[in-house]
Amino acid sequence: MPTITFNVTNCPETGGFISRWDDLAGGGITTQGDSMAELESNLRDAVSGYFFDRSMPTHIKLHFIEDPELAVV
Repeated sequence: MPTITFNVTNCPETGGFISRWDDLAGGGITTQGDSMAELESNLRDAVSGYFFDRSMPTHIKLHFIEDPELAVV
């Protein structure tokens, strides 16, 4: 499995991001992060844990359901 694609949505409660991937064989991964950096780290950890006993994907693709908006302060 070379690539898996997560759907990413904004989390209105925290202002962060929620990501979800559904495994066609059943199950899947859902994780979140308060920032893009935290989401990336949490995704890497979740994917490593989910695929610990089988072939690991080589890439994680993010599909944003809504375009992210960054505040410039």
